[in-house]
Amino acid sequence: MNTNHEQKNRSVYVVVTRTGTNVARAIRVFSRMPYSHVSLSADASLHQLYSFCRNYKPIPLPATFNTEIIGEGTLGKFDTIPCEIYEIRLTEEQYAHFQLIINYFCDHRKQYSYSILGLIMVKLQIKRNLERKFVCSQFVAHVLKECGVTLEKPPCLYSPDDLRYLPDAKLIYRGELNRYYRDLHENELSYSPLMMNHAV
Repeated sequence: MNTNHEQKNRSVYVVVTRTGTNVARAIRVFSRMPYSHVSLSADASLHQLYSFCRNYKPIPLPATFNTEIIGEGTLGKFDTIPCEIYEIRLTEEQYAHFQLIINYFCDHRKQYSYSILGLIMVKLQIKRNLERKFVCSQFVAHVLKECGVTLEKPPCLYSPDDLRYLPDAKLIYRGELNRYYRDLHENELSYSPLMMNHAV
């Protein structure tokens, strides 16, 4: 029986990707892992992705917190972008907190920067928090922890590959990012388990 006291659930989405930039290729060689980048989205339509990445498409630096749009910027340079998309269920309260965190980063993005040293620390699993500096995976892990999602180690130690194995993460799509986005929006579909099962 439904009651007013039942907790409603929302979801956020972890999107791991592999692009063909020189930096992405170098990260994959350095990390020996299949994906070099990870972002967060507030909904399965992936209208906007949030991460730490380059500010300008032609050059890797400067880089900081940015909103990514599929088909634009670095994500618009490549026809084929292998990806995996994971759903993480949140309570309404957790989801509201997620939105507050993202809004904070949007409003204060100039105070943050990409952590080149963080790439080395993640690889070597050195636990050290650098003030106002993140790599993409550290940022995603930080936001999830602040929302109450279970992590198995400190956010500063997470790689994009680690985020594929979060206890609360459910794989809903494995394939090509542009195709996912195009099929979703051309058919004017919202998230449905049937469509995701077909896409995997």
